[in-house]
Amino acid sequence: MIISRPTADRPAPAAGFTLVEILVSAAISGFILTAVLSTFLFIGRTGLRASNYSEVESETRRALDTFAQDARAAADIRWHSAQCVTLLLPAGSPSAQVTYGYDTDAGSATYRSFYRVAGPADSPLPRRALVRGVASDFAFQRFKREPANGGQENAANDLETQLLQVTFRVERPGRGSAAATQQATSTRHLLRNKRGGG
Repeated sequence: MIISRPTADRPAPAAGFTLVEILVSAAISGFILTAVLSTFLFIGRTGLRASNYSEVESETRRALDTFAQDARAAADIRWHSAQCVTLLLPAGSPSAQVTYGYDTDAGSATYRSFYRVAGPADSPLPRRALVRGVASDFAFQRFKREPANGGQENAANDLETQLLQVTFRVERPGRGSAAATQQATSTRHLLRNKRGGG
């Protein structure tokens, strides 16, 4: 019979990890954490960018619908500039006149906005910003309904104006993401209640 005795010469096996194993696992964990955080930030920025585009699209659509409703109902027009027009609405409308324009006054609450205000261009009533963050190339265009040459001809004055169109570009800077921009051009709205002119 053999009896084994513990020997004092053999050390007990070490429990735990070596320094090299800990460094390797820390490096791998660091790479995984970096990849997860990068993915999270990318998804967040993409969501913010999509939200900005959606907001700009919605705001632009509402503004063009509001403008279209008044333009179609207009009985006459007062052209102040390529960035400001007043539409005279028929009797029975809530307001006899509405003015649409682009605000270039840096001190105004509607600065760089496509706005609507009840009344004439110099109305003291508050302006309603339809779209904010509009670029300075904002412009109205006016056209004759049936020009003599058969093509599409610009109207030279209020009397000739039968069709009205607005074009603008919205620029929204992104917070931590790309800026949202959108070009908008309305259809040419026929001033249905307007009499006379070409």
